[in-house]
Amino acid sequence: MLPIEKLQQKIQGKKVAFIGAGVSHKRCLEQFVEMGAQVTLCDQKKSIEEFGDYAETLRRLNVNLSLGEHYTDGFAGQDIIMRTPGYEYFKPELQAALQAGTTVTSEVELFFELCPCEIVAVTGSDGKTTTTTLISKMFEAAGRRVFLGGNIGAALLPQLADVTPDAVAVVELSSFQLISMRTSPKVAVVTNVTPNHLDHHKDMQEYVDAKRNILLWQVPPCRAVLGFENDITRAMQSDCKGEQVWFTRLHETDNGAFLRVEDDTLCYAENGVVTPVMPRADIKLRGLHNVENLLAAIAAVWGRVPVEAMRQVGSTFTGVEHRIEPVRVLDGVTYYNDSIASSPTRTIAGLRSFDRKIILIAGGYDKKIPYEPLAPEIIAHVKVLVLMGATGPRIEKAVREHPDFDAASLEILHADNMRHAVELARAAAKPGDIVSLSPASASFDLYPNFEVRGRDYKAIVNSLT
Repeated sequence: MLPIEKLQQKIQGKKVAFIGAGVSHKRCLEQFVEMGAQVTLCDQKKSIEEFGDYAETLRRLNVNLSLGEHYTDGFAGQDIIMRTPGYEYFKPELQAALQAGTTVTSEVELFFELCPCEIVAVTGSDGKTTTTTLISKMFEAAGRRVFLGGNIGAALLPQLADVTPDAVAVVELSSFQLISMRTSPKVAVVTNVTPNHLDHHKDMQEYVDAKRNILLWQVPPCRAVLGFENDITRAMQSDCKGEQVWFTRLHETDNGAFLRVEDDTLCYAENGVVTPVMPRADIKLRGLHNVENLLAAIAAVWGRVPVEAMRQVGSTFTGVEHRIEPVRVLDGVTYYNDSIASSPTRTIAGLRSFDRKIILIAGGYDKKIPYEPLAPEIIAHVKVLVLMGATGPRIEKAVREHPDFDAASLEILHADNMRHAVELARAAAKPGDIVSLSPASASFDLYPNFEVRGRDYKAIVNSLT
């Protein structure tokens, strides 16, 4: 039986509730209706009109709606609930449905269960989108058909009919997707784990345990690629079920990808043989953190992709949108968009990728993560700090309380919104300066996600005359 037929067998005639109509669910809703499921959409929106253009599709599909304040009432009596990553797995309403015998799953979980081809998946607090993209490009350079999805790209489940056994699925996974998963990929990459999303996870341990799910259900033969420089990922070695390899920029390893000190070359070590892949000087991506992302990708595809394909991607790939993305040069000032930096560790990596002190725009929604580690990096790498959003005062407090803070060498300004922040940064900048939006915070106070934030910033910068 084909995977798509197995999916149809699983859902035909069943009552299926979707939580929310986000990007991945929109296509899945149509797919499930076409396959004969009785679909209910549960959403906080109060009326069908609030769905905008999508309202017409919902009417055409004739799905049941459970909307408004008590939208979770629609969970009752369902055979299957399709959870969105944004709806926490341990919420009482969802757990009650599980207790009542309802199957709780998700688009990614169903894809993992039914996918006929090899899956390579990446998780981590930082670097996962760039690493996932590098891996997919390496497979493409080697002539493989790639299905890219998960926390990036398009929903995978609606593409299931097109996935053949000789293809490869490359998937980015967030902690919210992993927390309920009971299937792991053939190749699992964990880049690093640092405090993040603590506004949604009960505590740091729950967040770490969610990440561990990428490894815990692996079935040999399999590969686990772990970041050696991070204490938490290094400790995950004990979770590995098959082959385990490292990636590291600061140490040499005899088992995985590393940066060789004597000639500054990215290498791979296996069974006592060290193979040079490419000189660091040839890498197009900015920043040492991207050397690590490239090493992680090399370790993931090793033996599956020729070294030449790895080299080709490493020397041509210039980055993903919103990741230290050059926007424009105006009056001798270069503007960068690093909106993906929704945590201090990402912002630190961004700051370290420049060879001079910069003007930093930071702040946003408060995810309840500590800002003390960011303070010394701002003091070392920033000359003007423009703060906005709920975390602005928290970042300022961490910086001012640091023993190395010197008010004469670091100016701190406050903005009401993004346009105001860009105007303040522009006024402070001189020819040769760098201005970077790298918020160290989530976007949800002003924007639905970091992409919308980054595009707004770029639009404002590009409108300057």
